[in-house]
Amino acid sequence: MTVTRLTSAELRAGADELASLLTDTVEGGASIGFLAPLGHAAAVAWWRERADAVSAGHHAVWVARAGGRLLGTVALAFPDKPNSRHRAELVKLMVHRDGRGQGVGRTLLATAETAAAAAGITLLHLDTETGSPAESLYLSAGWTRIGAIPDYAAAPSGELRPTTIFYKRPGAHTDGT
Repeated sequence: MTVTRLTSAELRAGADELASLLTDTVEGGASIGFLAPLGHAAAVAWWRERADAVSAGHHAVWVARAGGRLLGTVALAFPDKPNSRHRAELVKLMVHRDGRGQGVGRTLLATAETAAAAAGITLLHLDTETGSPAESLYLSAGWTRIGAIPDYAAAPSGELRPTTIFYKRPGAHTDGT
């Protein structure tokens, strides 16, 4: 498996393939901000909109591939306010249903954490659907659970679900040292 960071031009050029990943993730029930059914054209448009944020330095997007096939993606969103440039939000960690259980999510997560630390980011945060497989991944990767908010977002089915908030200090040891 190879993981690469996309430029804005690469993101635009790959929007169709990334849209297929996004629609697969939503069809698989992952609560990543979209309701089912998510049309391919809407998913392409969403990815193309991210290209401007990448170009401006407000987003960094990585993709994981194996055998030339797109298996997953993750992004970091960087705040633009002067008092928050030390932190970033981990967003849209997606793994194609065919790639799950192969370490793709863990590899993408580690890539984003390492890149954040290298960029001087000292605090990462995220939210994920409570009780989801993603929640277990973050816990096992040393993220700290802050708490849950009830009825935070609609699952792809439209049902309101709670979300769990996590944070992590990139580069910090998980044993507190």
